Amino acid sequence: MLLKEMAAEAATTRKMLALVPTEKFGWKPHEKSMTLQQLSTHIAELPGWVTLVLDTTELDFATQPYNPVQLNNNKDLLEYFEKTLHTGTQSLQAASDKDLEAPWVMRNADQVYMNAPKAEVLRMCFSQVVHHRAQLGVFLRLLNIPIPGSYGPSADEMPLK
Repeated sequence: MLLKEMAAEAATTRKMLALVPTEKFGWKPHEKSMTLQQLSTHIAELPGWVTLVLDTTELDFATQPYNPVQLNNNKDLLEYFEKTLHTGTQSLQAASDKDLEAPWVMRNADQVYMNAPKAEVLRMCFSQVVHHRAQLGVFLRLLNIPIPGSYGPSADEMPLK
């Protein structure tokens, strides 16, 4: 079930990431927002979190600071997404039910953000893809880039009335 969901979300994510214009990588809609480059890079890395979760028992930002990969154009963005998707899919294919039931913790030193079975954490990872992809849709809309539908046609794919 998780593999099917991962594949379905990847197809939609791939369509969205393909639209990210390299020349707008530094753009952001608000001072508190990520840049288009930061947001799309984060979306592209999220399938790799499947491997991170399945191969570890925790992520502690105090000892493992977050250092996103630096991507400089749309081609690199799409290649990185395919790479993380491939490794994440392979990890999930190899996982047993017992692996998915094991606990996993996300923390920053003593502050625990999440302590849940790995299967629940993977669902959160998938939800993060959807959440950030929706943000990307807003970014693209504000840049007047037609966006594809996620679970049906978008307004850009519908005939004008």
